[in-house]
Amino acid sequence: MALRLSLRRVAQTTSRSFLADGVPPMGIYETLYAFKDSYGRFMGEQGTHPWSQGFPLTTPLTKFGGPELPSSVEVTWEDRFYPKAWGHPLLRQTICDYYNEYYGSKIVPENVMIFAGGRPGIAAILAFLKKDVQVRISNAEWPAYIDIMTAVGTDWSVVPCNKENGFHPSNSSYYDRTTLNAKTHLMPIISNPGNPTGHARHGEELEQLVRLAEEEKNGILLDEAYEMYHSPSVSGIQYVKDLNNSNVFLAGACTKGLQCPGIRIGWVIASKTNVETLSNWSSFGMGGVSHPSQLYAAKLFEPERVRQQRQAIEKHYNWQRERYGEAFEKMGLKVYTGNGGFYHWMELPDGLNCMELNRRLFKHGAAILEGPGCDMARPHAKDPDYVSPYTRFFRFSFGPLLPETFESDIKIMSQVLEEYKRDAGVA
Repeated sequence: MALRLSLRRVAQTTSRSFLADGVPPMGIYETLYAFKDSYGRFMGEQGTHPWSQGFPLTTPLTKFGGPELPSSVEVTWEDRFYPKAWGHPLLRQTICDYYNEYYGSKIVPENVMIFAGGRPGIAAILAFLKKDVQVRISNAEWPAYIDIMTAVGTDWSVVPCNKENGFHPSNSSYYDRTTLNAKTHLMPIISNPGNPTGHARHGEELEQLVRLAEEEKNGILLDEAYEMYHSPSVSGIQYVKDLNNSNVFLAGACTKGLQCPGIRIGWVIASKTNVETLSNWSSFGMGGVSHPSQLYAAKLFEPERVRQQRQAIEKHYNWQRERYGEAFEKMGLKVYTGNGGFYHWMELPDGLNCMELNRRLFKHGAAILEGPGCDMARPHAKDPDYVSPYTRFFRFSFGPLLPETFESDIKIMSQVLEEYKRDAGVA
């Protein structure tokens, strides 16, 4: 008996994990887990309402002339070799052709690095930032940024994003050096169009931003996942004067505009020097990206197909953004959304909060992304004493919603909101 107890104590003392503590899932996953516990089913299954989800429809947008999505890809014996660390030559050239055609750039394959999705590229850039580089990021941004920055030890500071500036911080606020010493370099991270707010920089404003990014001691990471979700489509590459002598990084992916999150293909456009660093890391840290996925991605960029795709994405999601926005305003929600992306960024009436709204939505098979999850100033570890400025805000995604669910979506949201207002004594 004593021996059994001794062995049990040894087992208990040696079961300590060698991996770091305090690695929570991305904020949206906490919502998904809470939804599953409440509703008994996974978000996205038949009969649920995935308003919290950041993915697009993965079926053709036929209402607006969207093309078919490829059903297969040919894989040869050569495609079963190890992939090149920097990406398949066909896909790299295809991406160059796309940007050069639509944005007038002159990038070459050596400016393109392929990743297994958009976020591995973003994570790799941040992981290899030098110690004298400080990241500037909007107070309200894509939830995964705070997880990535915390994991890789990024030095970052937050730029105010609130009702006073229309949830659209100025370009200059990202490069304010008032409190910095001379040796500090600045690299803003900006999703454009923005997640969760939908605000986009384009035309003269985007050109000015890129000019600032190309100045000495400056750089930028523009996350262009929602590049096609704006009228017209928007990319900072259009305004870059000297990519190879800059620290401008543009991240893209097949996830949103090309409607294929599941193939996990993304890319980073940067100087040849910076792409070489990223590809060197890939040679030992990632081992390249799946050949079949890269070949599938190349098919998505076939010239006539991608022309139809850009038009369909723009028209379909403009239509959805407009009609959902109008319906939400009629409910009494304050809508602060910009003119890009596939989210609405909204504020509840005083006296209500997004956490309780979500708990009520769960019972109806629906969920939203709570505002505090997008708060880049929050403690990474849960701190009950921290009060986010976004407790009354939430992100509603119309990305994965079929056109025919509009009426039921609005009915559920209106019913739950009215019940919550009544119970809280809010007029």
